[in-house]
Amino acid sequence: MTLHLVGETIDAKSAHQRAQAGELIQLVRGVYVDDQGNIEATILGHAVRIAHYLYPNAFLSSASAVLLAPTSDGRLFISGRRNQRTRLRTLEIIQNEAPKQPSTALAVIGDELGELRIHASSPRQRFLEAFRLRSEHASAVTTEMRAQMAARLVDEYGDPQAAADAVWVLARENEWYREGEGAERFLLAERGPVKAPVNKAALDLLVAWHGEDQGRLTHDGFEWRWKPARSAGPAVVRETTPGKLPAFIESLLPEGWLAQVLKERDEREALRRGRRYMSNITIAEDRRQLSALPADILTTSLGEYSDAGRFTGTYAGPARGEIEETFEQNLARIFARAETPRLSGVQIKAPMSLMPDGTLVPAINQPFTHILKPAGTAGFETLPIVEWFCLELGRSAGFEVPGAVLLEMPGGMSPALVIERFDIRRGLADHRRLAIEDFCSILDLPASAKYDATIERMARGLRPLSTDPARDLDILFRRAVFAWLIADGDMHLKNLALIKIAELGDKAFTSVRFAPLYDAVTTRVFPGLGGDRMALKLNGKDDRLTRQDFLALARTIGLSAEGAETAITELTARVAQRAQSSPLSEIAIEVEAARTIKDKVIGLVLERCRALAAEGQ
Repeated sequence: MTLHLVGETIDAKSAHQRAQAGELIQLVRGVYVDDQGNIEATILGHAVRIAHYLYPNAFLSSASAVLLAPTSDGRLFISGRRNQRTRLRTLEIIQNEAPKQPSTALAVIGDELGELRIHASSPRQRFLEAFRLRSEHASAVTTEMRAQMAARLVDEYGDPQAAADAVWVLARENEWYREGEGAERFLLAERGPVKAPVNKAALDLLVAWHGEDQGRLTHDGFEWRWKPARSAGPAVVRETTPGKLPAFIESLLPEGWLAQVLKERDEREALRRGRRYMSNITIAEDRRQLSALPADILTTSLGEYSDAGRFTGTYAGPARGEIEETFEQNLARIFARAETPRLSGVQIKAPMSLMPDGTLVPAINQPFTHILKPAGTAGFETLPIVEWFCLELGRSAGFEVPGAVLLEMPGGMSPALVIERFDIRRGLADHRRLAIEDFCSILDLPASAKYDATIERMARGLRPLSTDPARDLDILFRRAVFAWLIADGDMHLKNLALIKIAELGDKAFTSVRFAPLYDAVTTRVFPGLGGDRMALKLNGKDDRLTRQDFLALARTIGLSAEGAETAITELTARVAQRAQSSPLSEIAIEVEAARTIKDKVIGLVLERCRALAAEGQ
C-alpha cells in the first residue's frame, strides 16, 4: 500500500479526484493512502515521514529519538512550537513545546518512499527529556532506555561526572534545572540494589484484553501511570495525560446509581474492587485472579428466545423483596461480588448471561452476554418500553441495532429491557478480538464532559480513526438526524462509540467502524424533560433544528449536499412509516401507561418527520 503526500508525491487536484472516486482515503489534510491494503501498517511504516510532513519544523524527541520510530503502542514523540496531538488510526503523534535552545542532530530514516533526513534530540537532550516532570514524553522513556542513554553519555565524556557536567550545560541553557538534577542523580547513582520504601496504598494492576496482557496500570498514591506491555496485538489503552487515568479505562467505570451502590470513594477503589468490564477488559492485581474469570462469548442468541419483542425464556435474576427489600438493593447484592462485570452509564442496569436452555441469570460466574435494564420510578416506569420502541424505529431506519426484547418482571414490576451485547465474540469458533470505545475516550474527555462537544467535533475525531470514514461520517450524520426525529435528548458522547475488531494474530485493528445504535430514547415524554434539547450541538444549535442546519452540518463534515438530502429524505420517510405502523410488543400492550406514552412518542416523531420533509419540498 502506498502513502501519498500532497505537494510531494501527488498534486492536490489528483488527490482530490482519486479520493472522490474511492481510490484514495484521506487521513488528514494532505495525507492519503490507497483504498486497498493494510492502512495501519502503511501509517506506522511511514510514521516519521507523516509527522515531518505535518510538522516540518518539529524534531523527534524522547523515546522516538532513541527508536527513530513510534513506540510499540503506536505513539510518536516530537517537539516543536506548541503542545498538540494528532491521531491517525493506530498512530498518535504527540508534540510538546521544544526548549528555547534545543540540541539536535540529523537522523536518517528509511521507508518505502526512500530515505528521509530529520532532526532528532541529541543524546544529551533526550536524556534530559527523560526526567521532565508530569510529561508523557518522559513517561515513554523506559528504565532500560535511560540506562542505555546514560552509558552512551559516559562513553562519550569519559566518566559519569564529566557526562553530568555536559548535561548540565544544556540544562542551564534551557532552564531545565529539575531535569538536570534528575539526570545528574541517575548518572552518579550507585547501581547496587536499593530497596525503596513502599506506599501500601499504591496500586499495581494488570489490564488484559481477551485474556492477553495490555499493560500495567499503577497508582503511587498520587497519580496514575500506564505502562503498555509488549503485545503482539493492537493497543487498546493509551495514556494521553500523564498522571491521569487513561480515558479508555475511565469510560469503563460505573457512574450514577451503580457508583452510589458500590460506595467506592474514587476510581482507585473502583478499579481495585472490580474485575470484569465492557470491551472484554479484565483488571486485577495478578494473573491468577484473571485466569479464573469466564470469557464473554455469546453462545445463545436472544433471537432464540423472543417472540414479537417479548422474551420467551426464563428470568432468574434479581426480584423485588416481599416486604422491605427493594429491587435496587437486591441488584446491589449482585454487584458486591468482584466477579460481577461493571457497567458504565447512569441508568440502572445489570449484567446477565443467557444460558442454552433460555434461562437469563446474573453474569457473576457466567459469560456476560446481555444487559438488563429494569424500569425506573417516579414517572420513568415505561423507560424500557420507550427504548425498545425507539430501537425498533432505528432498525427500520437502516441502522444496525443489537437484539432487544421486553421482559416480564416478577413481583408486579414494570417490564424490563434486555439488550444483546455486540462487542463480544459470536460462538467458540469466533477468534476475533473486539473493543468498543465511546467518544469521550476518543476525544480524550472525562465522562463528566459527555455533553461538552459538538457533532462537528465528533466528525474530526472519527475521520482519522475509521477504516471506512466516508460511510461512518454518513452514519454519524444520520444518527444526528435520527436523534432529532425521535426527540432523543440524551445522545451524548458516551452513547456514541466505535467498535474495533482485530483478527487473531493481527497487530492492528482491521476494522474500526461506527458502533450499532444503543441507548436511543425519546426523552421529551418523561417528567421534567418536556423541553429537552439535543445533547450535542450541530451548526451551533441544540433545538429548533431545520433541514438547513443539517445541510450545514453535512458541508462541515465533508458530506455532499446530494448525499445529505438523500439521507434526510430516507430517514423521515422510514421513521414516519414505522412509527405509524409499528405495534407495541404484546407485553407492552398490557401496560396502560405504555399505550399512552406510545401515542406521545408517535406524535412527536410524526411532527418532526413531517416538518423536516416539508422543508425539502
